[in-house]
Amino acid sequence: MIIFFLCVLGYLLGSIPFGLVLTRAAGLGDIRSIGSGNIGATNVLRTGNKKLAAATLFLDGFKGYLAVLIAWQFGDLAPYCVGLAVFLGHLYPIWLGFKGGKGVATGLGVLLAESFPVGLIACAAWLGTAVLMRYSSTAALVAFASAPFAAVVLGHFRLAALAMVIAALVYWKHSPNIARLKAGTEPKIGKKA
Repeated sequence: MIIFFLCVLGYLLGSIPFGLVLTRAAGLGDIRSIGSGNIGATNVLRTGNKKLAAATLFLDGFKGYLAVLIAWQFGDLAPYCVGLAVFLGHLYPIWLGFKGGKGVATGLGVLLAESFPVGLIACAAWLGTAVLMRYSSTAALVAFASAPFAAVVLGHFRLAALAMVIAALVYWKHSPNIARLKAGTEPKIGKKA
């Protein structure tokens, strides 16, 4: 019962659309009408406000990290259930009619709290790919593809299972990006969609 309650709280925390809240508070309007229409940090960056984009990245990641960190106080199973719940909250937020972000920052926050080395490997994969290729979507796909393998190599088999589910959902949410990458029309980091 406590795990169910924690999952509900995790989902509600994950549902907070920081990108939308911050851009509205800054007087930039509805982020969903800008660029790709996404509520995440990459689209916030398309407003030209790097500080807001950085704040969105941090807060979206931190909500994933915080939810799992709290869940660790309630046994070994709770963090994995809550990690998935907070991630799903970001993807399908109740406050926005279940139309949310793509889960990259929140997913990385979850991975860092589950196992810091696994999360660090995924972050490094994202950063390295982003620097080399300049596509946020490609960086996300590489990062989350690497996470299950890193978890297995480091002996975190429960996390490997969770990381596979998160990776599958990240790939699903990035299907339009994958299509644009194939067509050569995907905007690079910092460029308008």
